[in-house]
Amino acid sequence: MIVIVGGSGGLGLSASAACATAGARLVIVGRSEANCRAAGEQLGPQVHWLAADATDPDTSRRAIQLACDEFGRLDGLYHVAGGSGRASGDGPLDQITDEGWENTLRWNLTSLFYSNRAAAEQFLRQKSSGAVLNMSSVLAWSPSPRYFATHAYAAAKAAVIGLTKASAAYYAPLGIRFNVIAPALVDTPMAQRAVGNAETMEYVKSKQPLDGGRVGKPSDLDAAIVYFLSDESHYVTGQVLAVDGGWSASEGQYPP
Repeated sequence: MIVIVGGSGGLGLSASAACATAGARLVIVGRSEANCRAAGEQLGPQVHWLAADATDPDTSRRAIQLACDEFGRLDGLYHVAGGSGRASGDGPLDQITDEGWENTLRWNLTSLFYSNRAAAEQFLRQKSSGAVLNMSSVLAWSPSPRYFATHAYAAAKAAVIGLTKASAAYYAPLGIRFNVIAPALVDTPMAQRAVGNAETMEYVKSKQPLDGGRVGKPSDLDAAIVYFLSDESHYVTGQVLAVDGGWSASEGQYPP
């Protein structure tokens, strides 16, 4: 039984579909009731949904309680919810507004803290093992100063890795696993600024050189997500997997 926070659209919806196809029963959380309802209808009767804001500390606890009410227990949590703070003032360090900093961390780190805490609480109540998978970004350790200079976002995604590794170490004796998946540029609604910019796309061709130098697709991540949330990864914790088309191994060449 898996809870996916941010599971009604983009990367999360693709992951929800992959988990459902693999036989998982799901509770998906999204901000839009219409999107959640549509996702539930698309994914089938083994999927329940909750329309709520991930930055509300009660949302993840409500989702996990729904999972327990409907399916009896929690086996895994995937936190994919988050977003760009660029519109509210994220950017290079000297240009970040207070609002941009606070919003970006709330969306990408605080909401994840709430879901991870709620999952750990439930695993301890169940006296069971379990899996937590968190979404970070290659920008957490492999910056792109010319085209992706959102430093609050990078800080939040780096903090995701720190929280995940600390939790993995602490809860490992109980069989509760924490891992991270870190994509590069993926074609989602959040990425449209970059995807629609010809100069940025020229850069991405050499920065993400696999498969012809293309932008990632949400489905590129799905097999890894299913692996981390399943018993197949029962001996894996505290790991960061970059599904990035080669971003973190490539220099990337700016146009002359």
